[in-house]
This record gives sequence, C-alpha cells and structure tokens, in this order.
Amino acid sequence: MSILYRGMDRAALDAAYDNTAAVANSAALLADFDARSARQRAAMPQHLGLSYGPAERNRIDYFAADKPGPVLIFIHGGYWQMRARETFSFLAAGPLAHGIHVALPGYTLAPAITLDGIVDEVRAAVRWIAQHAAQFGGDPSRIIVSGWSAGGHLTAMMLNEPEVKGGLAISGIFDLEPVRLSYLNAKLRLDADAARRLSPLLNLPVRSAPLMLVCGTDELPELQRQSVAYAAAREQAKLPGQLACLRGHNHFTILEELAQPDGALTTLVRTLAREIAAA
Repeated sequence: MSILYRGMDRAALDAAYDNTAAVANSAALLADFDARSARQRAAMPQHLGLSYGPAERNRIDYFAADKPGPVLIFIHGGYWQMRARETFSFLAAGPLAHGIHVALPGYTLAPAITLDGIVDEVRAAVRWIAQHAAQFGGDPSRIIVSGWSAGGHLTAMMLNEPEVKGGLAISGIFDLEPVRLSYLNAKLRLDADAARRLSPLLNLPVRSAPLMLVCGTDELPELQRQSVAYAAAREQAKLPGQLACLRGHNHFTILEELAQPDGALTTLVRTLAREIAAA
C-alpha cells in the first residue's frame, strides 16, 4: 500500500487512530462508565434531557452543585460518530465535590450530520448553557469547556465563544488530516478543505481563552503527538495554557482523573476556575 501520512500506509494509519483496539479492556471500561453514569443519573435526575435545539440528540444533562459556582461543560468523544452524553455522567462526581456545576451536551453524530453541523450544534449548546445556567445555580461568567477525544477537538473549537473563559482538552484531535485519510472518514466524509478549516492546529486565533491540553503516556503515539503539536503551536503563538502528560493512563483510564475529586484533571478544572475568578 502507498504511504499516506507521516510514513504510514492506510493500515498503519487506521491502527494509529484506533483507540478501542489499542486498549484491550476498552469494552469493559466503557461498560463500567455506563454503570457508574446510571447511578449518577439516578441520584441527580432533576435536570436531565434539557432541550437546546430541535434534533433528537440536542439535549443537555445538567448536574447542579449544592451551591452557586462555576460551570464545567463536558463534550463526549467517539470520533464524532459514536457514543452519547449519558455514558459520561459519572465524570460529574469529581467537579461536583468542589462546588463546580457540570453540564453534558449531546450532539447529532456523523454521518447524519457534517462535522460543520456538529460544531454548530455544540456552539448552540454552549450558548444555551450560558443563558440558562443561572437558574440552576451556575455562574455564567465562569464557564469552562472540556471534552475528551473528539470532544477535545470540539473544546478547542469553542474557545472563541465569548462565554467560554477556559478550556480543558483531554486526548483531543487538533489536526484532522490523518482522520480524513483513515477509516474514520467513511462516516465523516471530510474533504481536504474541511479538514484544514476545522483543524484547530491550522487555524490559531489571535486571542484565546486559556487551554489546558492533557494526554496519557500510555495512549497511542499519534494521540499524544496531536496534543504535543497543538500545545507547541499555541505556545509559539503566545496563546495561554499548558500541556500535561499523565503517566500510566491510556485513552480511557485518563477520564478517572476527572471522575475523582482529587484527580489531576479535576485539579486542573479547579485551577482554571480560580484563575477565572481572579481575572
């Protein structure tokens, strides 16, 4: 086969972005996420399935802290074509322990919608949360957007929203060219122009909210490279933020650092919230 990207042919490139195959117990980990999320949803059912738009998946699950506080928006992953917000409700436990409200938006998946359309839906969700968070006790002046995998890409795309004061992108994709050339594009249907236009790495802004970039040292090398390259580009452009590589975590276990009150990702969210409050 011919070389497509960074010395890789199609088979190597497909493997380089196949997170599920790379983690032997990924199915068990996802089943555990679902079970813990079901318990979280049963314990806090008051604000589930809030509608922010007309599509079936245009829904937000809002977990209100027991006091007024900042709001963390978490965008789920699944390469823009899998998974759902409900699987990740368990992540609310870490931030909630520190008085940080958590909102999880859903969005329509490819191929039912283009990646442009997904970005537009998530933008609408962020704006809806900014407009309505106060009625649940959230502070709309202290909104942090986070996301994992494809949600990390969508996090970066939301940094130009005026309501967003900080970001935490976990194991994200910031250059879509290898995605376009891989198996993932069968449903995304990106062309070269869309891949360039929707790649945060290739469209650095003049100004940006602070962005924390995080990946695990046991993740696929390409996933690590994506965060490292984007962090370097942002640093060269003098955009605020930092890179953290969490030792011993793969693409799925890294989320435990947000689910736990003393987790490294929860600590980063708390740091962002303090910096926003002090600004």
